[in-house]
Amino acid sequence: MSDRNAFDFTFTSLKGKPLPLKEFEGHPLLIVNTASKCGFTPQYKGLEAVWQKHKADGLVVLGVPSNDFGNQEPGNASEIATFCETNFGVDFPLTSKVVVKGPDAHPLFKWMVSQGGILSKPRWNFYKYLIGRDGQLKTWFASITTPESAKFQRAIEGLVKR
Repeated sequence: MSDRNAFDFTFTSLKGKPLPLKEFEGHPLLIVNTASKCGFTPQYKGLEAVWQKHKADGLVVLGVPSNDFGNQEPGNASEIATFCETNFGVDFPLTSKVVVKGPDAHPLFKWMVSQGGILSKPRWNFYKYLIGRDGQLKTWFASITTPESAKFQRAIEGLVKR
């Protein structure tokens, strides 16, 4: 898996269309496993702010809904989309709901853990993974690190600069 990069993986969009990450090749990515009924769900607001601030710099924020932790994403695609748009004005792309941990984890999450080490394995919702323009994992943040935190903001600035 080490000869791969993030752009080699594909999701299905929340609207049911293929979403190959190859579409974003050359762009930095912020990939976040999300859930609608989690104590960290208000981070959607900060993620949307990061997207709005840096999409002109090429940053792509990608929300990946998952029901893996505490059954906190029970909704179907339509319910997830409505919740995110209505409550947080989410405009960044969202994938269909996937598994992000264990043997059935989406291949991208398996790859990110292989790159970031065992501590990078998502242990709850709202783990944040920063992927460089080269498709390589640059760093990751656990759920407790908010999008507004200084260290996260510095990492995003470093990711988007040319």
